[in-house]
Amino acid sequence: MLRIAVPNKGSLSDAATEVLREAGYRQRVDARDLILSDSENGVEFYYLRPRDIAVYVGSGELEAGITGRDLLIDSGAKAQEILELDFGQSTFRFAASASREWSLSDIEGKRVATAYPGLVTSYLKSHSISADVVRLDGAVESSVRLGVADLIADVVSTGNTLRQAGLKVFADPILTSEAVLIQREGASMPMPLEILIRRLQGVIIARRYVLLDYDVPLSMVESACAITPGLESPTISPLQKKDWVAVRAMVLRKDTNHVMDELWALGARGILVTDIHACRL
Repeated sequence: MLRIAVPNKGSLSDAATEVLREAGYRQRVDARDLILSDSENGVEFYYLRPRDIAVYVGSGELEAGITGRDLLIDSGAKAQEILELDFGQSTFRFAASASREWSLSDIEGKRVATAYPGLVTSYLKSHSISADVVRLDGAVESSVRLGVADLIADVVSTGNTLRQAGLKVFADPILTSEAVLIQREGASMPMPLEILIRRLQGVIIARRYVLLDYDVPLSMVESACAITPGLESPTISPLQKKDWVAVRAMVLRKDTNHVMDELWALGARGILVTDIHACRL
């Protein structure tokens, strides 16, 4: 059986479980379950701490796992990402006292508090900066005020927590992270893992796109297809109504209303939007 690690808690847990369920795999219903066997698909799921997943996969104990890119890099494990999963996005930044201006070079010789010491140490080394990295398990925003560190490196979303602590971000982002599927470096890819990847890709694309159907005069079909080119090309079918055709194409979900407005202005009618639950492209 293919053994796959799944986050047992934290921000990635629910989303990872949901994407696997949409991909056709059984998932646990009791949060206390640590292992779940899906014999129909030839897969065994292990629910582990997100920080430990890269270690288990990198050591070869498990064939694949879902974790964050930041956790993968921070672990230093011999594992590599093989698929971006399009959820769990976050940005990793430096932040320091808002009372002065900071630059990357100002970190030299300073104390940097973070819950990701491996990631930060690697980043500073790549920029030839020497600093004392202080590992904290959480609430790193308080470390500057309490005198434990001179600045911090942490995940930043809205920045509200930083502002409340009297901090502001500076320099370019250290890393843009998201949930990723990983496997051991240099490992071969067994067929069940290839199937998992194709299924997950299908779910990701289905979430990003919708199916758009509309009727349009034959004289306007080229202009309409320029608005909805689809992934390869639109499907065009004749209608009983003379000089009209039906067009079907995939469009990005985020662009749906804008595309519908353009098609209507062009003369298209009967515009319908349908969700895609799964696909293989």
